[in-house]
Amino acid sequence: MKKILMICLGNICRSPLAEGILQSKLSLKSFVVDSAGTADYHVGELPDRRSIEVAKKYGIDITNQRSRKFTKADFDNFDIIFVMDKSNYDDIVAMSETEIQQKKVKMILKELYPDENRNVPDPYYGGGQGFENVYKMLDGACKIIASKLEQK
Repeated sequence: MKKILMICLGNICRSPLAEGILQSKLSLKSFVVDSAGTADYHVGELPDRRSIEVAKKYGIDITNQRSRKFTKADFDNFDIIFVMDKSNYDDIVAMSETEIQQKKVKMILKELYPDENRNVPDPYYGGGQGFENVYKMLDGACKIIASKLEQK
């Protein structure tokens, strides 16, 4: 069983969307998808209501998710760790203890833009359109990720 972890700052906006989107594209008999944050601001909370709303608009229910903080044990528990932005990448890589752990960490938008280090913008302080834009970015990246994973 392949295990994939999605990471953002607070684990209430971007990574819950990425978790839900990728889960909707994979067979959950063969894959586990989870999410976490680099900060502990929202531990135990539901995703942001705007993330819940945009996911629901596209037929995905993320209300079973609860925010949690990334731990070093996640390096051992997951095969691939997708981060939403460079700051998340730097924070997670700084916690790694081996090259094997570092190689698990990937910028999610590299799937759409392999030659660039694009960030998924944090929509938290914006309006609903920011969440819609983030959904579309993550949906595109998750289509590619799912296609690659299903081929293996």
